[in-house]
This record gives sequence, structure tokens and C-alpha cells, in this order.
Amino acid sequence: MSGTSSGSTSSGSTPSGGPSDARDRDSEGRARNARPRDGLGRPLPYGADGVPRQPEGVVRTPAETVAEAQALLDAGKPFHAHEVFEDAWKSGPQGERALWRGLAQLAVGLTHSARGNVTGGARLLRRGAGAVEEWVAGTGERTPYGIDASGVVAWARELASGVESGAAGAVDAAERAPRLSGGGA
Repeated sequence: MSGTSSGSTSSGSTPSGGPSDARDRDSEGRARNARPRDGLGRPLPYGADGVPRQPEGVVRTPAETVAEAQALLDAGKPFHAHEVFEDAWKSGPQGERALWRGLAQLAVGLTHSARGNVTGGARLLRRGAGAVEEWVAGTGERTPYGIDASGVVAWARELASGVESGAAGAVDAAERAPRLSGGGA
């Protein structure tokens, strides 16, 4: 079996310009979406100019994770910040995974809110806030790696309420990005 779809062209791509394989794959055969993306992580057509993707599987120190994620949040790229947090969640110590997963959920909640997905945005903001709050309660660590956990939790819940009520209006991801250290919003 060749792995190409029946709609492929002789040049190895589909009529839409995408790859002939039904799913993009990395060099090890794992599914990877190679389509370019915009600043909020939405797929763009093949060949379009997109925002550079965050490399996956990067192992960073916690301080590097916080700094890189904050820079991406400040730039209005919460989808990309979520990928940085996801790397920490997957590569970090077992005892910290819930913290990083919660922060990734907060970034995805901001992403969905900026995309206009009220229900998904509010739900993920609350889920992430709950995860961070639960991790803090379980560890007693109030400022892990300089992160103002209570400020970030308050930011997420306030934004979730504003998104649901319509009071937040169109969410500008850069304007509404949290400050991870020193005050939440």
C-alpha cells in the first residue's frame, strides 16, 4: 500500500496543494499537521504565510518555560504558549505535571476566547484555574518558579466570567494576556 490517497496527483500532492498522504507525518511516522497557522493557532491553507510554529518536545528549565510562554502570551500567541507549557507538562517531574497542564489549559482557554469560542474558552479557563489551584493546595507552593498562582487563577476566572457574559467583548489575546509573575493580569 502506497500511503497516498486516491485523490492524489502524480506530483505527490492533492489538488488543493496539500500533501498526498491523508495525514502529515514527521520523519518517524507520527502524525503532524504541517499546515501553516495564524497567531491563534488556526490552520491556514497550504502555501499561506503563517506564524512560525513552536518546536515540539523541547526540554526547557522551568524559568525558560515561564519566560518563553510569557513572551508568547504578550505577543498575542496563547496557542503557541500552550505548546511551551505542554512541553514542560510532558517532560517535567511527575509532581509538577498538573501545574504545567493547568497553565497549558489557561493558554488554550485564552486562545478559544480570542477565537470567539465563548463556551470552550470559559470552560478551559476555569478548568486550568482549578488545576493550578488544586496543585497549589496539594503542594503548598504559592509562587512556583515565580508564577503568581493566585493572581493567574483570579485572572482566568475573571476572564471566563467576562467572556460568558459578553462583558469581555472581542478578546484581544495580547491585551488580555496574564502576567505569570507579579499580579495575574
